[in-house]
Amino acid sequence: MGKFKLSALMLAMFAASSVLAAVESDAQSTVKKPQLEEDLEVIEVRGFSRSLIQSLNQKRFTDMVSEQLSADDLGALPDVSMADALTRLPGISAVRTGGQAAEINIRGMSGGFVFSTLNGREQVSTSGSRSIEFDQYPSELISSAAVYKSPKASLIEGGVAGTVELQTASPLDNDQQHKFVVNARGMYNDRASEVNDATEFGDRISFSYQGKYLDDTLGVALGYARLFQPSVATQFIGLAYNDNKDVDGVANDTNGPELKPENEYISEGFELQHLGGEETRNGYMAAIEWAPVDNFKLKGDVFLSRFDTESFARGLRVKLGGPTATYTNAQLEGNSVVGASVNRTSKGYTRVEIVNDDNQDFDEVDSYGVNADWQVTERLNVNVDVSLSRAKSNFRNGLLWALVAEDASAEEPVLDKNVSINYQLNGLNLPDVGFNQAAAFSDIDRVMVSKYGIYPYQNEDEVSAYRLDFKYELNNSWFSSVEFGARYSDREYSNNRSVFEYGNDGDFSVSEPPLRLTNDMVNVVDWEGDFSYFPSYLAIDLDKALNAWFPEGAPEPVKTWGNADGVVDSQGYTTNYSWTMLQSGSVYEEVLSAYAMLNINTEIGTMPVLGNIGIRRVDTDQSATILENVNGDLSLGAQNITDSIGIINKNYLPNVLGTTYTDYLPSLNLNFQLTDNTQLRFAAAKVMSRPPINRLAGDASAQADKTSGKINGSSTNNPFLKPFYASQYDISYEHYFDESDGALVIAGFYKNIDSFIDTIAIEGFDFKGNGFNVPDYIENPVSGEQVATTNGTYTTAVNNANGGYIRGIELAYTQVFSFLPAPFDGLGFNGSYSYTESEVESITSLGGETVTQGLPGLSKNVLNGTLFYSLDNFETRLNVRYRSDFVSEQVAINEQVVNFDAETVVDFQTSYQFTDSFGMLLQVNNLTDEPTQSYFGNENITGTTQYFGRQVYLGFTYSH
Repeated sequence: MGKFKLSALMLAMFAASSVLAAVESDAQSTVKKPQLEEDLEVIEVRGFSRSLIQSLNQKRFTDMVSEQLSADDLGALPDVSMADALTRLPGISAVRTGGQAAEINIRGMSGGFVFSTLNGREQVSTSGSRSIEFDQYPSELISSAAVYKSPKASLIEGGVAGTVELQTASPLDNDQQHKFVVNARGMYNDRASEVNDATEFGDRISFSYQGKYLDDTLGVALGYARLFQPSVATQFIGLAYNDNKDVDGVANDTNGPELKPENEYISEGFELQHLGGEETRNGYMAAIEWAPVDNFKLKGDVFLSRFDTESFARGLRVKLGGPTATYTNAQLEGNSVVGASVNRTSKGYTRVEIVNDDNQDFDEVDSYGVNADWQVTERLNVNVDVSLSRAKSNFRNGLLWALVAEDASAEEPVLDKNVSINYQLNGLNLPDVGFNQAAAFSDIDRVMVSKYGIYPYQNEDEVSAYRLDFKYELNNSWFSSVEFGARYSDREYSNNRSVFEYGNDGDFSVSEPPLRLTNDMVNVVDWEGDFSYFPSYLAIDLDKALNAWFPEGAPEPVKTWGNADGVVDSQGYTTNYSWTMLQSGSVYEEVLSAYAMLNINTEIGTMPVLGNIGIRRVDTDQSATILENVNGDLSLGAQNITDSIGIINKNYLPNVLGTTYTDYLPSLNLNFQLTDNTQLRFAAAKVMSRPPINRLAGDASAQADKTSGKINGSSTNNPFLKPFYASQYDISYEHYFDESDGALVIAGFYKNIDSFIDTIAIEGFDFKGNGFNVPDYIENPVSGEQVATTNGTYTTAVNNANGGYIRGIELAYTQVFSFLPAPFDGLGFNGSYSYTESEVESITSLGGETVTQGLPGLSKNVLNGTLFYSLDNFETRLNVRYRSDFVSEQVAINEQVVNFDAETVVDFQTSYQFTDSFGMLLQVNNLTDEPTQSYFGNENITGTTQYFGRQVYLGFTYSH
């Protein structure tokens, strides 16, 4: 059980409560309560201006520090997904993946620190972690969204950065008896034409209906949204500096690696690629509300999303060959090679691969819920909620490699090992490249397919939850009501890996010979635009190549041991595939939470004060399946474990490991109504975010050296990981304009984070004390003597003690200039700026030399501005989003955490309403074709340069 300790945070909260109590100690049993909602002016506007005003009103009257996003109606949000929509709010930015926002960052913290709910219910993700992919949520099916930057006790725990709450429609709240909305738009990407086989056109269609029946006691809402769009990119990707070699021959050179200070850092290579494909998302929403009497309402709702992606990556992958290659005319940035003439040696593996990758990703998100709200008496309200959130992801990474032969028509073709590569990185610009084999890359008499591989990642994540809440109205001078309740959730996450490989990516295999290409299997691809100087290559038709290589059909991937240690019969496998078994497993998480909260409604003198104070207790029980390597020792529980094709391994013990912990999370929100239009908020809380659920997966192993008896183990994950914790403070000054529509908001925040997850080596780790079944003695295979085992090194993920602060300020200004003379009274502006800094740093050596980099997701400067104008039935707006450089993941051969350069994304939209029901819309996203660019700690060490193209939408809206 956890212990409840008074901290500076708690003392501050109770001190604030004491001040309120002292001020009101001689007050009457009741005071005049502010009725701000009754004074709210009714705004008769529509479109973007109306959505802004609704959002400001929701922000104004909420009891937390928040940002609000409101749709004028279902289908009214113009954004492709909720990820795009949320990035228009202050302090929120997104990481563009494939040119499209998916994961959001809040106040400089990445998606793993962001908790998300739909209709108040916890959501799971297809990401394989806790990070929600908001591109799964069509904006057409969401009626409102809120980002809570300060928590309260009744809010589900989990967001150190913040909590995103999405809401679907409540049909009984609709002001019309029946409402029907249809959107239909065509879509075009202007870079698709330069990618061979890419789709240029797409579409976006949605409809929604809300209706009320039986004297407004029964409400129905239905919605469907379809998105079909091309996904294209042209890119250069630099690979990590994972090796070293003395390339300059400088005497007494001591700037290199610790063990070989005379060496320089060298890159694994780089990639030149065209990306193409199609994304299809189908979203469904349904809700039914029944209110047979005034004091009872029953609502059931469903949200489904199906997001299928079929994509390809084609081009050249350059493997420089590490220390086996020769380097001449090396150009250095510090001690890292950024340019050279690289040649293959007789024992080397320098090569250029012609890559034709084929990826498929099938994602499903389901959310179901039933809610009963009962106003038992005038003072007592009871709310019961039952929910299920489920996500599935089936990602198939298919790789087709081809190499250059001396003569592809030879009876026994031989790899062309005369390889010379010249390259010079140019920082954030495209590199200079040259290849002695350039002419061969598009010649079927030279290029042969050498390897095919499929590497599926299958994830399932499901949480069922039960919640009971009570609210009791008080007759008290401090507090208007008390809320308390409990929630139980049961979550299971599973990951399954499998593999199929044939051939060799570094040479031509004798037992699995390469495939000779024919003209009907290939197209010659030329580069265009800024990339036009790159050499042409062969785009290979995957289906035709596989049909020729595997006339009876390509085998399906399997989960197998291969020829791993401990197998009884490898069935002919020559490769160790034990990772497919060890990385497959399940994580279990049960959470029981309870809270109590007092809602504050009082006065200090004549100044109204609103807010809440409360505490949330959270009990967590987490565990994960694991296969422990006990070297076949039967006394330690070794079992025969059979893979999916019948191969038996005798070395492992199946086990379940985990931990339990209890947390207390106090929170305070105060809202001081300085004037009728001005308020000052203060909030303080202890918050938590659980570790990514995939990092709890138990892939740990431990084994004793048979000679020394020393036990060593490793795990990239750890079922014993604890949450991230932070104490946070918020202050916000909000002024709402009296003579026009708008507001000015100035906010500051400070978070003190206790720890982060690191992968470290623990010397003298107590394996037995931490649940590992390890022997006390082991037999030396040479002497036959029993050797006592000793604790050695365990490399694992842990909660380190190196936390730190994150702090910043946010400015937001919104105004509709309705006071201006016509026709300028339709002009308006909505803008925000946030500055965030943190002492939290990590180190990276991806660029060779070890350097520090910032907290993932943190941009010091984030700006967002929308200039909009409406005149009668015409409306237009221009949105600009800027974020300064930040750290995030770049996907290359492996995921790499790199530095991303600053970016400015511009979107444009204009519309005309021909009648009250029918309108046209033109929308251009990424108007300036802003690329994504990254680097390895130093701008001169190139990571990624990726162009996505502009997306143009044209269509109509009908509502009735």
